[in-house]
Amino acid sequence: MEAIRTNEAGLRRDEWLERLRLFGLGSPAILLILVILVIPVGWLFYVSFIGADGSFSLENYERMLKRKSYARIFQTTFEVSFLTTGLCILIGYPLAYFIAGLPNRIANLCLITVLLPFWTSLLVRTYAWLVLLQKRGLVNEWAISLGLWDEPIKMVHNMTGTLIGMVHIMLPFLILPVYGAMKAIDRDLMKAAANLGASPRRAFWTVFFPLTLPGLFAGSLMVFILCLGFFVTPAVLGGGKVIMVSMKIVSNIELFVNWGAASALGVVLLVSTMVILWIASRFLNLEKMTGGGH
Repeated sequence: MEAIRTNEAGLRRDEWLERLRLFGLGSPAILLILVILVIPVGWLFYVSFIGADGSFSLENYERMLKRKSYARIFQTTFEVSFLTTGLCILIGYPLAYFIAGLPNRIANLCLITVLLPFWTSLLVRTYAWLVLLQKRGLVNEWAISLGLWDEPIKMVHNMTGTLIGMVHIMLPFLILPVYGAMKAIDRDLMKAAANLGASPRRAFWTVFFPLTLPGLFAGSLMVFILCLGFFVTPAVLGGGKVIMVSMKIVSNIELFVNWGAASALGVVLLVSTMVILWIASRFLNLEKMTGGGH
């Protein structure tokens, strides 16, 4: 019995030392997360509860509940995010399906064109759309010369221009995970469905499409979450008529120097994002969607 107890004590000591070593290896990453994430978010929460007189107060959150303008801003933010995500699905899924069916060499070239916008500054891409879509821009001039419409159409400083710019920027974030899911599908499954009498359309909807849903959900969730905090594109292409939460945060700091109100908006946006991720985790297998499942 004494030998067994000694052995158990040694195993516990070795386990404790192993955990200590793992903590030592992970301590730089833990410190980095603490410095760049935990402390700033904690400061954000703290400042959001500081009133104009410097004391603890809920006035920043009460202001959001009392003023209807804040409700409209959040409505616009979620509306733009939903519409952008939907348009990215409508455009990105067929494009990913087309690329996935190409030979590997040509598919790689197509993926480079998908990733090409990442090599250009976000601000440059946004102002490029401003030049293209303005009343005397290339799009209106070409459309008038082709007889598509007679007079220039207003496509910037409104919701239309904002959606065009955001879809262009967010499209790669949806195409890449969907393309990865499609390439992982065994094509023999489609042949097996055809051998069992399924038409190409039925084989697609009953076999191929369900297998691509993890990639589609992952890309859609990524696009939606990124859209919630977008600033540059709606600020430039929206022309002040499409106001999102991020723009209101900037105006509270730059125009009113009200860090409390800006922090409260940031906290609400952060909590909303966490709630969306929690709901997604309840109904979707996020581990499988992000490639962590086996």
